[in-house]
Amino acid sequence: MAFPERFAWGAATSSYQIEGAVAADGKGPSVWDMFARKPDVIWQGQSGDVACDHYARAGEDVTLMQRIGLRAYRFSVSWPRVLPDGTGAVNAAGLAFYDRLVDALLEADVTPYVTLFHWDYPLALYHRGGWLNRDSVQWFGDYTEAVVRALSDRVRHFMTHNEIQVFVTCGHWQGVHAPGDRLEFRQVLRVGHHALLAHGRSVQAIRANAKGPVQIGYAPAGVVHCPVSERPQDVDAARAAMFAVGPRQPWNNAWWMDPVLLGGYPEAGLQAFGSDAPDVTSGDYELMRQPIDFLGINIYQGRLIRAAADGTPREVSRPIGHPLTGFDWPVTPDALYWGPRLLHERYGLPIVITENGCSTRDWPSLDGRVHDPQRIDFVTRYLRELHRAIQEGVPVHGYFLWSLLDNFEWAEGYKERFGLVHVDYPTQGRTLKDSALWYREVIASNGAAALE
Repeated sequence: MAFPERFAWGAATSSYQIEGAVAADGKGPSVWDMFARKPDVIWQGQSGDVACDHYARAGEDVTLMQRIGLRAYRFSVSWPRVLPDGTGAVNAAGLAFYDRLVDALLEADVTPYVTLFHWDYPLALYHRGGWLNRDSVQWFGDYTEAVVRALSDRVRHFMTHNEIQVFVTCGHWQGVHAPGDRLEFRQVLRVGHHALLAHGRSVQAIRANAKGPVQIGYAPAGVVHCPVSERPQDVDAARAAMFAVGPRQPWNNAWWMDPVLLGGYPEAGLQAFGSDAPDVTSGDYELMRQPIDFLGINIYQGRLIRAAADGTPREVSRPIGHPLTGFDWPVTPDALYWGPRLLHERYGLPIVITENGCSTRDWPSLDGRVHDPQRIDFVTRYLRELHRAIQEGVPVHGYFLWSLLDNFEWAEGYKERFGLVHVDYPTQGRTLKDSALWYREVIASNGAAALE
């Protein structure tokens, strides 16, 4: 049996990583526009100023989606392109870009999945305190309202935040992503608290302003822990590790998912963070826990866990020579089995794999084609594990490969290539890689081509 009927086979991108045109048609600057100007923070001093020039080439890119046979496309809206100052007057020209993109996708029979925040926070609002300012909750709600009013007559799938752990931790604690802050830990948790409240306010704004039926999701990063064996004690240990929260450790699942899906911060996290934990005021948990329809999850890798003699989880090192992607991330296909299984078990929602893929060192060969067999092998292995989860009853509704295009990979600049489509950045030439042609067959066969 292949994948479920009406499975959403897609690919994903984000606005700052592909659009370019950072000051075109009235767009305001984002924290990434500011961060990219700092010395020594991005590989070779690169930026998203031009990126894949998708703002000017969206029509061409939708045609590429048709050639690949995508059924769905996940993209993000640039907040400062729609609201240059982050709040206030809507920039009609910026919003019109997404309006045209949605029309082109529907004309191509590709279902749009809109992510409202994929890290390009308006610089004007950062200067007013950014996510540290509780007013950001309402700012994000107002922005959501503007987008939903414009697009929800045609768009049926919306997501609030992408990888909240990353923009909070990397951007506000470690300083390696925009805005590049190194805050005290209690302030980092306040940033996260306001972002979680903003998620809830955004869901409210979608429900209140949608012009048709909508499906709403949330797309955190999946911090997956896989048992070293299927012995019950190892599975129990992996489950415990999957939802543990350690002292001064914001890179976890439960702190960022429990408030949204269970209605409160996990007790283990409150104990671990102690006096650094944010003050929860009346109504906060109710706002965070707005009903959503699916849990989007971005999964690239998993950690290996064994039960110690006392049953507690212990991470197991992978053997010397274990395969690595171009990004030096371990290849761990079973993460796409255990991640969806354990997340659904805890939270009960349908799962959508909102990102999965790998960076490889590929380039056009002398024959003019881009051969990327490692990506084909990687995705095949991961899809087989996802299929196993589905066969065992986990309701998985879609899979979005990261990424449609090679693009700006944040602090790594253009070094990492994740795309189904090779982009020659100096010329903006696009070439479908072998993986794109293979993925076309996977989609056409509803996954069967990856299971043979």
